[in-house]
Amino acid sequence: MHYKLLLTKCADCVSIYWVRSMHEGFIYSLDNKRYHTLNYHLKKTFGRKIYKAVIDGGFTCPNIDGTKGRGGCIFCDGGSGYFTHPGMSVTQQLETEYRRISAKYGEVPVTAYFQANTNTYAPVERLHELYFQAINFPHTVGLSIGTRADCISDEVLELLKDINKMTYLTVELGMQTVHEKSISAINRCCTNEEFLTGCERLKSNNIRVCLHIINGLPGETAHMMTETARQAADLRPDAVKIQMLHIIRGTALAERYNRSPFHLLTMEEYIDTVIRQLEVLPPETVIERITGDGDRKKLIAPLWTANKIAVLGAIDKRMKELDTHQGKRLTMHNA
Repeated sequence: MHYKLLLTKCADCVSIYWVRSMHEGFIYSLDNKRYHTLNYHLKKTFGRKIYKAVIDGGFTCPNIDGTKGRGGCIFCDGGSGYFTHPGMSVTQQLETEYRRISAKYGEVPVTAYFQANTNTYAPVERLHELYFQAINFPHTVGLSIGTRADCISDEVLELLKDINKMTYLTVELGMQTVHEKSISAINRCCTNEEFLTGCERLKSNNIRVCLHIINGLPGETAHMMTETARQAADLRPDAVKIQMLHIIRGTALAERYNRSPFHLLTMEEYIDTVIRQLEVLPPETVIERITGDGDRKKLIAPLWTANKIAVLGAIDKRMKELDTHQGKRLTMHNA
């Protein structure tokens, strides 16, 4: 396999990215993708595909219980735990999830994914109990924990450091955007500075971090969305999830949209935005998601997001037409 490291220099920056020879495609993909796929990452790490078993740990959020705000982010739909099984123990949820997964894929390893609400927002003793139920499940090979960057206390960080030595740990942080006006508009109640501090605490302790980016927030331009990805790149995240803003029935966002509809990205606009974001993200950053899965029963708009296969295919097609790939326009100032 022939690899080349390309360096493009200009007056004030250095752009660095890896590619294969043109006939071999993008280095971090096992198929025709021109971005660093999760499939590639898992097979290089574990030798096979791993499936996520989603869990509701019964957590709330400081932006729900009044500590920092009420009602949660305006797009929040019950903590975004669409596929979880609340009311069961972690072990029972994993057993339920494993039956579903194994019925389709056979006996496969899974990552236990604490998805709903803020999954580090509890006394550390409670976190220890829930996390270790997941770690001790027979088919678990990793742990993914969705949380807020302002909910990484010293005690929680020490627990995460211990778990990181025991299993394949990923902490998923809701970044959404870097623009304070948008952060305020979505009622995130966590400033960009707080986000950067929490992210750095994890990264400096060698804990794998996945950042969540949402495109199409009210009032954001294509340039603003690209800037979010550019600043995410500066953090050198291990992984990124990208998705379109969903208008979900029953959320504060849906109420606002119904009162005063605002522009939602078309599928074509979303594809162009994602490609610009991929071009400024480091090639070694895993793209764990490039389009989201909303609850179809509650989805108000945009309806094109429900056809995930079509979106994925269109992104691949457009990247090929543009002859571009992840990291093509990555710049590291003062490199």
